[in-house]
Amino acid sequence: MTEVVGSHDLLIVTLDTLRYDVAQEAAASGRIPNLARHLPGGAWERRHAPGSFTYASHQAMFAGFLPTPAAPGPHPRLFAARFAGSETTESGTFVYDTPDLVSGLAAVGYHTVCVGGVGFFSKRGPLGSVLPGMFQESHWEQEFGVTSPTSFEAQVACAEKRIAALPREQRLFLFVNVSALHQPNWFHLPGGTREAGDSRATHAAALEYVDQHMGRLLAAASSRRPCFTVICSDHGTAYGEDGHHGHRLGHDVVWTVPYAHFFLDEAR
Repeated sequence: MTEVVGSHDLLIVTLDTLRYDVAQEAAASGRIPNLARHLPGGAWERRHAPGSFTYASHQAMFAGFLPTPAAPGPHPRLFAARFAGSETTESGTFVYDTPDLVSGLAAVGYHTVCVGGVGFFSKRGPLGSVLPGMFQESHWEQEFGVTSPTSFEAQVACAEKRIAALPREQRLFLFVNVSALHQPNWFHLPGGTREAGDSRATHAAALEYVDQHMGRLLAAASSRRPCFTVICSDHGTAYGEDGHHGHRLGHDVVWTVPYAHFFLDEAR
């Protein structure tokens, strides 16, 4: 990252609430071709989330603690605040002298942009303003939220517009929190109903919907220069496993998340 920061644009996408098992099944069965073509070996990496719900997990990720590889570590980090005694900071880690990655990138010349999704990015009230408030520029509309059947395509359109408005020489850190996987997601499954509610099947259908528009986002992010990209989940969610529903709980389907990082060549 010491070579990447400064030479590349940066994109982090959190597929909010996406479960590892559902993501891996979708990739293996060919249901998410736009994402799968960028996954090393066509498969997601199995990692552990830094938090069991959106706010906690994003606070950690913005501090440089991306989801941790599930195999025994230690695992060197891509980004880290300068911290005496850190065992996960190595020579290639981008180290910053600010409280968080967002301001650390701004300090070295990046324009930081957030396109929010779930309520913690809505800027509705003090709590919903903390995470987007880290960025120089943040965007949220009702159409980006969890109740919108067209949330991701609206988010992509916003990102495309903001990227196009930047001077070409301006380096960019773009963060997108994708809300489509979060409940309610029943409307993404053909024939789904409010009465039937959400399930692993509707969760998977929401991921397929996101994949349909992911190519546009990746093309926009790499339209100005090569782009280093991280796509991951912030936590999973339970659909009845061991009697559990939802997240902010300590079940494996919540703590285990899909992760990938890769380089995008400049789109031409």
